[in-house]
Amino acid sequence: MIHVVHHPDYVAPAPARSTYRWNKNGLIRDLLRDEGERLCWHEPEPMPARWLEAVHDADYVAEVLAADVPAAKTRRIGFPVTEAVARRAAVVPGGTWLAAKLALEHGFAANTAGGSHHALADTGAGFCVFNDLAIAANRLVEEGAVGRVLVVDCDVHQGDGTAALLAGRAEITTYSIHAEKNFPVRKARSTLDVGLADGIGDEEYLATLERTLVPLLDEVAPGLVLYQAGVDPFVGDKLGRLALTREGLVERERLIARLMRARGVPLASTVGGGYGDDAVEIAQRHVTAVMTLGEGFA
Repeated sequence: MIHVVHHPDYVAPAPARSTYRWNKNGLIRDLLRDEGERLCWHEPEPMPARWLEAVHDADYVAEVLAADVPAAKTRRIGFPVTEAVARRAAVVPGGTWLAAKLALEHGFAANTAGGSHHALADTGAGFCVFNDLAIAANRLVEEGAVGRVLVVDCDVHQGDGTAALLAGRAEITTYSIHAEKNFPVRKARSTLDVGLADGIGDEEYLATLERTLVPLLDEVAPGLVLYQAGVDPFVGDKLGRLALTREGLVERERLIARLMRARGVPLASTVGGGYGDDAVEIAQRHVTAVMTLGEGFA
């Protein structure tokens, strides 16, 4: 049984002048529903404001929840924060936290949204409003659900917001493997950053991922891994600069699952990036990631 977290508010109407694929999360849900009884569905509650404010500036949290985000921050986010977007922004971190709690119980769970790794303390950025990874990691530690959390970010873009928000936290470690020349231009400092040259394909990517992640994983010995399973390292991704094939992405998830299972580390995954003109194809990449990871823990 694969435990999957989803909320109707993940599927928000597209704000005006937005290039973000707002139907992606609904398509992910629909494709996963086709898997039938293999999946167990869970619905999260919105993340309470006090846990949002534990990571983000309280004034920024208030701006988002009131759907009253200033123009400069709106431009950084990449779309207007409407009332529907505000509801979505609050419930996605709740979904990542719930996926983590389910992973602690069952070994693996997936959120059908999240991975909003560019959001910073006082603003969103790069299609990210609140940083669900940082919020969930902080809450899990503060509540005593787990002693150490490792955030593993395999999106093609560096997890700059996650790195900045969690810097200096002894209980939380951050790892990011990404295209070095891709967005953001100004990188933050993760515990370990692995910047890759443009055009790297399956074999070199997978070897580099294993070579760099395994020593960190063994050194940290986390009680939980939050996994940003971005599918934009794909060769055909509109915003990627790497060259993984679909099979390469599958092998990445098999590797991640194998490394965690071998060490008895629970894994909670989020969606992350995936961009292009064919929303169904993008959603299928994400669904393949969820199912591959879940099968790796079966």
